Order: sequence, then structure tokens, then C-alpha cells
Amino acid sequence: MLATASRFAFRELRGGLKGFRVFLACLALGVAAIAGVGSLASAIEAGLKADGRVLLGGDVDIRLVHVAADSEKVDWLRDNSAALSHIVEMRAMAIRADGAERRLVEMKAVDQAYPLNGALVLRDGVEMSALEQRDGVWGLIAAPQLAERLHLTIGDRVKIGEAQFEYRGDFLEEPDKGTQAFNLGPRVFISIDALPETDLEQPGSLIRYHYRVLLPPQTAVADWVEALNTQFPDAGWRVRALDDAAPNIQRFVDRVGLFMTLVGLTALLVGGVGVGNAVRAFLNQRTGTIATLKCLGAPSSTIFATYLMQVGVLAVVGIVLGLLLGGVGPSFVVPMLADKLPVEARVGFYPMPLLLAAGFGLLTTLVFALWPLARASSVPAATLFRDLLNPVTARPGPKMALFLAASAIGLVGLAVLSADQPVVALAFTGGAVATLLAFRGAAWAAMVVARKLPRPRDTRIALALANLHRPGAPTGGIVVSLGLGLTVLIAVAMIEGNLSRQVSETFRGEAPGYFFIDIQPDQIDGFRETLDGFDGLQRYDTVPMLRGRIVALDGVPVEEITPHPDVAWMLRGDRGITWSATPPERGSEIVEGEWWSADYADTARTLVSFDAEAAGHFGLEIGDSVTVNVLGREIEAEIANLRTIDWTSLGINFVMVFSPGLLESAPQMYLATAYLDPDREVTLERAVTDLYPNVSAIRVKEVLEGVDKILRDLGTAVTAIAAIAIVAGVLVLAGAVAAGHSRRIYESVVLKVLGATRRDILVAYLLEFGLLGLLTALIAGVVGGVAAYVVIEEVMQADWIFVPEAAALTVVVALAATISLGFAGTWSALGKKAAPLLRNE
Repeated sequence: MLATASRFAFRELRGGLKGFRVFLACLALGVAAIAGVGSLASAIEAGLKADGRVLLGGDVDIRLVHVAADSEKVDWLRDNSAALSHIVEMRAMAIRADGAERRLVEMKAVDQAYPLNGALVLRDGVEMSALEQRDGVWGLIAAPQLAERLHLTIGDRVKIGEAQFEYRGDFLEEPDKGTQAFNLGPRVFISIDALPETDLEQPGSLIRYHYRVLLPPQTAVADWVEALNTQFPDAGWRVRALDDAAPNIQRFVDRVGLFMTLVGLTALLVGGVGVGNAVRAFLNQRTGTIATLKCLGAPSSTIFATYLMQVGVLAVVGIVLGLLLGGVGPSFVVPMLADKLPVEARVGFYPMPLLLAAGFGLLTTLVFALWPLARASSVPAATLFRDLLNPVTARPGPKMALFLAASAIGLVGLAVLSADQPVVALAFTGGAVATLLAFRGAAWAAMVVARKLPRPRDTRIALALANLHRPGAPTGGIVVSLGLGLTVLIAVAMIEGNLSRQVSETFRGEAPGYFFIDIQPDQIDGFRETLDGFDGLQRYDTVPMLRGRIVALDGVPVEEITPHPDVAWMLRGDRGITWSATPPERGSEIVEGEWWSADYADTARTLVSFDAEAAGHFGLEIGDSVTVNVLGREIEAEIANLRTIDWTSLGINFVMVFSPGLLESAPQMYLATAYLDPDREVTLERAVTDLYPNVSAIRVKEVLEGVDKILRDLGTAVTAIAAIAIVAGVLVLAGAVAAGHSRRIYESVVLKVLGATRRDILVAYLLEFGLLGLLTALIAGVVGGVAAYVVIEEVMQADWIFVPEAAALTVVVALAATISLGFAGTWSALGKKAAPLLRNE
């Protein structure tokens, strides 16, 4: 049987690929998207591994907040390492010597050993010795943005804290830039020996002390870290090794890779519809051949094997084309993204993404091709002869249904098991299947409605409506193929529009004008007096703050906790914490439990108010404990109440607010927000920073402008990626039009014979495709809008609004695609002469 089937299959394949071009294009596009994304992510990950020491700054990075390591710890590090570098990072205000311009900067004070790995790439012959003291003045090297903002030239003086520095040049590349997640200002380098003169190292100030270590040869990093923690079990520092060199970059790459892979899978699913359409159209052309073979005694199994082999061979061709495109794609993409990538991507051959893409392509082909193959092989010969006028609607038998279900489960399983976040992949897959079914159901409902509508008097409209529900109508295929891509497009546009609106509303006054940090306790009274007498100030808030790291939840160490992705950030690194005798006045509301009394001061029993949403994800309840490491001391607090927090207000809010008593004695600083008229913001910044040089002013407007730009850029990038699914849908649409081309020719000839003009036929067909496009846009608008609503309301906890521009864009794209392709197919059909076709019939 197999020998006979293979002989038939390869004889038919000698006839060429006519009818399978869309099949190959759809399959190659989806496979190429998944292979390309996987290869690019692998290239970036290889760059992270290769540059791990440079990004980390050594073999091990040890970080403390607020206080530096004591001499005992430093001596141990020096004695047990091949090299040691001490770095201090903090935010500060850089002010031109004449006071005309000022800018918040990310300052890094480095020693002579910096950098242990890599190099700080400087411009125009500047060397690290430029940081040294010359004629009593320390040097400063900065990112180019600082010189642009402060209008600096070489030799100009810049004041930071209580010290003056000479600007001696800028740098082009920072080796350990991957160790900090978010920068509020340009980077500035000074010598660590100059730091005491700035007078910025105050108790409780938000300062990060890094100790970078190079290990002796043949030393295992894990063993060294274990020895360090054994020697200083209560140090309270955060230790990162090479396997965690740039966690923020790795998380970004993982998330973007996951998203793009899912979009590629969407394109492949859309292409799968095209695969099914192409197989169905091909088998329709072989109706006579299949019927003849059945009449001559060929069993259904032979016919099924014959055409399955043909589909398999063509699938391999499409998959190989996709793998070639996806494999070489990063070679062209990486140079264009070189200045945007955090590391140098190592372009090369990565087999796993290619194997994964091939698996997706093969399973997609099986899922969408088996049904038409089973239909063609399981119906009687006489029925096949009548297929042109009365298309067969047979269903596959139990064995084939089982095989089809196994292929579908395999496709879902591959998507879930290969994802870094299986839950997200499973939710996406379920959503994609539900969306496909929704579009298929909506198309069926539209066909039923079109069939039951009263017959219009206008013949052209009547013909257009009839074409929507006639036997073999392309309504279902077109709606499903184009609809899924449009759904992604409108969902992205709606989400971006909602987020941009949130930022715009925050611009209009919901957010404070400034955050002021590092206000010392002995400065807070003077700071308040300054703001009390400032003209144009609406209100301000001040709270004490220090940094602490959550080390256990209800007695379970955080290392043993697998947090929900929405709250995982709370367990990474240090968090801002505060204490208060009374509940916060704005931005949060107690939803469970009670606040402690205003005179509460029990240092033996510390209470804490915790974020209600985070508590739900962590499984915490009233009475459970939270253990926080503050300055090397572990403090266990009992949860007294839970609060819902409005983070979108950008006011002062904390995940944890502790009861007064124990934390008040720790080194601390104050954080303040100021709400005032926009035209008075710069004046307030000058007044505060002139009086208190150690205080850093963060202008919220500039931060929001940066966020808004990121959202716009991200929306553009996501829309471009979502266009892959749109392209796949257009290909499938073109295939559906092409598949019905012979029927269009037949119908147009019959209509001409009956007296219809070319204009009548053209208008009828264009109305048909216009109705299909409008129907697809409406369904996509509803499904995409619901998806955007869920993301905004449930995931982001924000208010959702309808964005009409997104809906209009969807309608335009749908109408343009369906009408243009429908016109192209119809126009060629109208050009056929009636006589030759009638003679053949």
C-alpha cells in the first residue's frame, strides 16, 4: 500500500507546486518567525554569558545599601580574592559652578582597580587618570548627555554635594552597565577618594556599596560564595555571581522572546488556516482523480497515504525555507539593533530554536491538513463527483479524530513546555484556540443571517449576500485567517492607547512635580519651612525611609518561594520601607485588619501593614510574619492589616509600613513629594538644592516623558511584530481568493450569459468582500477590545477606555485587504471569455 501511495504521490508532485504556493508561504513565514526569534534570543543570551564578567564587573558582586562593609569584611574579601574593587553608587545633583543649570545624575565613585573586567571606553584620548586630583580639584568624567544638558566644555567646574569637580571628558561605553535596572539621569564617574569631600555619605542615604571580586584560578564560584556566607551569615548583603550577572537584561530578553515567540505561533496558527485551505483547494482540484481511483478499487487508506505524503513533502520544503530564513535573520537584525542591545549578540548556529520551530511547523501542518485529507479519503466516489455543486461535509472517523486530537495536544504541549513561563503560554494557547473558534462561530452565524435575510431588490446586493452563504463560500476561511491578526493589532493599539492616556492624565496634575530624596533627619524641619513659605506650592508630603530586603515570608525563606510574576519584583533586591503611627492619608485603603494605636511603641512586637494584592499572591494573611533584613539585622514583623495601594497616583506609597519603635533608631533619610504649579517647578528645585546640596531632586515630568516615549516605542515595536500575523492573514486571504478562482470564473460566465454586465458582477463581488472585511473588523474589534480590557482592568489594575482610533485602523486594514485582494481575483475572472468555458462544459 505504501509503495503504491508513494508512487502516486511523487507522480503528482512532478506536476509542480501550483496551488501550494500559499501553503509554502504561510508555513515558511510562521516557522521563520519562531526560528528567528529563538535564534536572536539565543544570540543575546550567548552574549550575556560571554560578557558576564564584564557586565557584573568581576566574578562576584557584593552589594550593601546604606552602610559600607566594615574593615573585617573588606580584609576577608581582599585576602580571599585575586583582585578587589570598591565602587559606590548613588544619585546626586550636578550643578554648574555658576548655578545656571543643574541635573540629577547617577554617580559612580570608583577606585583605581576599576574596572576589573572590560574597559570604560573614553573619548578623545581621555584616560582614567582624569579622575585624579589636579591643583586641588578632582576630575569628573560623564556621559555625553550631561555636557549637553549643562552646556559644559572641557575644564568647566561642576558642583556635586559640597565638592567642586572639573569636567575632563565623557565616555562612550560603560562596562558594567547591566548591573543597574533603571537610570534617572546620565552617568557620572568620580574617584572614590573624592567622595568624602562631597559630604553625600550621610546615615540612611540611599547609597549602594559594591565590592567586585576576581577569584583566584581554579576557584569554584559556588564554593567561594558559600564560604563567604558561612563567614558572615548576618552581613545582609546581596551576592551575585556570573549566573546572575545581568538579571534585568535576562528577564527582558526572556519576556520579549516569549512574546515574540507567541506572536510567531499566532502567525503559524493563522498560516495553519491557509495550510488547511490550500490542502482543501488542492484536493478539490483532484476530485475527479480521487473518484476515479475509488471506482478502480483503491482503498481509502491508499488515497489518504498518497496525499498525506504529498502534504508531508511540501511541509518539509516550507519548514526548511522557514528555518533558513529564521536562521540567517539575526545576522541582518543584530547590526540594526547593535546600539539598542545591552550586550553584543553572538550570532551563530543555535539548533534548539530551529528544532522547536520545525516541531511547531510539522504539528501545525498535521492539525490543519488532516481534516480535509480525511474528508477526501472517506467519502464515496459518487459523492466526490457531485462535489462541485454540493461540497462534501463529511467528518473524519474515530481513528482520524484521535490522531487529529493528539496532534493538537502535541502542538499545545510544545508551546507550553518550551516557554519560560508555561502559564502564560498555556493562557495564550487557550486564548488563541478560543479566538479561532469564536471567529469560526461568528462566520457561521453571519452565513445563517445572510441566508435568512429578505432578498434585496438590488440584484448586486442580493448576489453579494448569497455569495456569503453559498456552498463552498470562503466566509469562514477569510474571517478566521484575517481576524486573528487583526485581533492582535487592535488589542495592542487599545492597550497602548490606554497606557498613554494614563500617562497624559498623570501629566495633567495627578502626579507630584518633584520627588526629593536623601533629606537628612536634621534637615527635615528646615526643608519643611522652605516648602511652607514657597509661593505656588499646593501641598507636600514627607516620610522617613530606609531600605530593607525581604528574606522570609511567614517563616519560609524567599529562596524557597516561587512567586507570582506580578509580585516577583518584591523579593528581588532591596525595597523602600517606612513606619508610621497613623495610616497613610492618600493612595491606600485598609481592607482587612486594623491599624495599630497612635501611641504604639512596642519594640518587642513589630507590626506591619502589607500590600493586599501582594499578600494574596504570596498567600499571606493577618497574623502571618514578614522578615526583613535592615542593615544586616533581621526584623520579624507580624501583619496587622492589609491595604490596597493606588500605585498610579505616583504619590508616596510603600508595600510595607511598619509600626513605630524599632526602626526609628536605624539610620534613615526622608523622602518628600511636592505638588505645585508647573511654572514654579524649576524655582523650587533651585531653592531646595541650593540650601541642601546633598538632596536629590527627581522631576516627575521628565520621568513620565521618558515612560511615555518608551510606551510609544514599545507600541510601535509590538505593532510591527504583530504585523507578522497580519501578513500571514493576508497570505491566507489571498489563498482563499485563489482557491475560489475557478468557481468565480464559472459564476461570472454564467451571470454574463444571463445578461449581467461586467460592472454588475464587479460591484457584487466587491460588495461581498467589503461585507467580509467589515464583518471581520467588527468581530476582531470586539475580541481585541475584550482582550485589552482584561489586560488593563485585571492585570494592570487601571481604568479602561475605548480607543476609537484603534477600531478605525482595524476597519481600514480589513477593508483594504479584503477589497483589494477580492478585486484582483474578480478582475481576472471577469476577463475570461464565455464561449470556451461553455464549450468545455
